[in-house]
Amino acid sequence: MLYRGSCHCGAVRFTVEAPADLEVERCNCSICSKAGYLHLIVPTSRFTLLSGRDALVSYTFNTGVARHTFCGTCGIKPFYTPRSNPDGIDVNVNCLDTRPDSVTVTEFDGQNWEQHAHKLAHKSRPG
Repeated sequence: MLYRGSCHCGAVRFTVEAPADLEVERCNCSICSKAGYLHLIVPTSRFTLLSGRDALVSYTFNTGVARHTFCGTCGIKPFYTPRSNPDGIDVNVNCLDTRPDSVTVTEFDGQNWEQHAHKLAHKSRPG
């Protein structure tokens, strides 16, 4: 299924190809828990940025591998490059304009990231 998504103000728009029934993660790390992010990690080949490249602002912390991207106008983080899958894209399901048929949420222990990151590695592989 092809989903459309955007930030709050609409400056950043994208599409992502994913199943009709989504399996996503809710992470309890310091940034995700404050942002209310629901993680849909996909290969980069399944993601297309339609507009707003110039509106994006990046933020990195800790190891600097994850590149958190926010709309510079409204501050929403619709997607980013995750540390667990630097070869993929992590889309915030809350930013999808097209609603999935169903969403199954799995809790991810990002507070203990080093011990659990391997559980996400397969998500950015084409399959």
